[in-house]
Amino acid sequence: MKRSVVAPILVAVFSVAAGGWLLQQGVDRAENVYVRVRVLQEVVDRIESSYVDEVDASRLYDSAIDGLIRDLDDPNSSFLPAAQFEDFRIRTEGEYGGVGLEVIQRDGYVTVVSPIPGGPGARVGIRAGDRFYEIEGQRADTIVTDRAVELLRGRPGTEVEVKMLRPGVDQPIDFRVTREVIRLKAVPFATLLDDDIGYVPLSTFRETSEEEVREAVDSLVNEGMERLILDLRGNPGGLLDQGIAVSDLFLAEGQPIVETRGRATDQNERFAASRPDRYPDLPVVALVDGTSASASEIVAGALQDHDRAVLVGGTTFGKGSVQSLYRLTGGDVLRLTTAHWYTPVGRSIQGEPTMPDFTEDHTLSISGQIVQPSEIEDRPEFETDGGRTVYGGGGITPDLFVLPEALSLDEARAVQALFRTGGGFNLAVFAFAVDYVADAPDLQEGFTLSDADLEAFFARLPEHDVEVARTDFEAAERYVRYSLEDEIAEQAWGELGAFRQLRRHDRQHERALQLLADADTPASLVQTVETATQPAPTPRPSSAQGTPGQG
Repeated sequence: MKRSVVAPILVAVFSVAAGGWLLQQGVDRAENVYVRVRVLQEVVDRIESSYVDEVDASRLYDSAIDGLIRDLDDPNSSFLPAAQFEDFRIRTEGEYGGVGLEVIQRDGYVTVVSPIPGGPGARVGIRAGDRFYEIEGQRADTIVTDRAVELLRGRPGTEVEVKMLRPGVDQPIDFRVTREVIRLKAVPFATLLDDDIGYVPLSTFRETSEEEVREAVDSLVNEGMERLILDLRGNPGGLLDQGIAVSDLFLAEGQPIVETRGRATDQNERFAASRPDRYPDLPVVALVDGTSASASEIVAGALQDHDRAVLVGGTTFGKGSVQSLYRLTGGDVLRLTTAHWYTPVGRSIQGEPTMPDFTEDHTLSISGQIVQPSEIEDRPEFETDGGRTVYGGGGITPDLFVLPEALSLDEARAVQALFRTGGGFNLAVFAFAVDYVADAPDLQEGFTLSDADLEAFFARLPEHDVEVARTDFEAAERYVRYSLEDEIAEQAWGELGAFRQLRRHDRQHERALQLLADADTPASLVQTVETATQPAPTPRPSSAQGTPGQG
């Protein structure tokens, strides 16, 4: 009996002692944090009052915050001052009050890069290449781009007066523009190709992305579309819920889309399709590349895991994390990584993005992007619903690797020489396109630049402080021609016109058309790709290994 009584007493005494020790540890930690905060404040106060040169205290605090976040070693976590958060909000919500002009600082002037089609600026006649001379009576050459944007934005229905300088016009041109609600497009256009194949580019995931994709696909279906190319290349992602919503359009009710896992319990969620597949019989090819990230990868992963679409192109970026926004005092915002996400079959695609160097293994595409071989070695394997092998880690691997049109090494080295001139080359391209469009009112899609046009462009490079050897310029001709045609077509006809003009260079798009031509159903499309990626016959079957094919 004594032993049965003593044991609980000892346990109780030990529990009290341990509890007191743990409590004290908690107090010590809290006090230690408090002390460190006090030390930080004392350091800031002492620097502000006694440092040999005058110091702005707010900058010291900003530096401390930046250092704190930088210590996380996470490129996706950041501190957004209130002013920067407004730009971030516009990118994600896609709506603001303004005049609908994309502007940038060029050659000392705030310059119109492009008017938003149908926007108030475009309707009054402001066009690409116009330079601001005055905004609301303020000389534009005395303000930076951010200040110009502030003056142009405002409450819908109010007016803003501007004076614009235009090449070939001696005097500034007066415009009075009524501000409107400007809605940035996630789907810049949609078009029907080859009779029954539709093409929908999705440039970002903002609040209206699902609605825009749905409306675009519905419209093409009404025009007779029976197959679809969904282009996610160059899409950096955006809102998680919009990635889920876009996926939901193409999946059956109840099919998993994505799972998030974080340290906080409210970050652990599973998301599934909430409605029937809106287009159950529609074969879909999704184009992806190394700049398809985040929400783009959620869509690509969900459609691939469920064998609902075939992915063509290159391995995606590999951003498998989720960021949450926390409002702070004064309107600032903390953007913090709070979870990782996983595809329906459990793949994490989080990778360590690297910027490849230009080497003999990494040449350039005709558009100037680095092209690197796709690798699937040492990556975890998973199976789709239909039993196909897919890979985790380091991005979403396409079902069919197709490299973009690439430059030779000699061409790429010449293009590198153009890159070394800084932004001057791009300024020259823009200025040349402005004049070319103005001088060619009857320009038609499919135009070709003459040798004389290229010579005229080369002669104008010194105007933009671009010094490049003629041998390099001639060696880089394919890239130069592509860049000029792209800018000219976009200024003349917008993004759809640029797409049509340069489509002949898009090998990934062309391969998607070939695959869809033989596909009547989603299942037949998957079978077509499975056949295309079978390893070629080899006399050494014991050592041969099948890998995704090159298209």
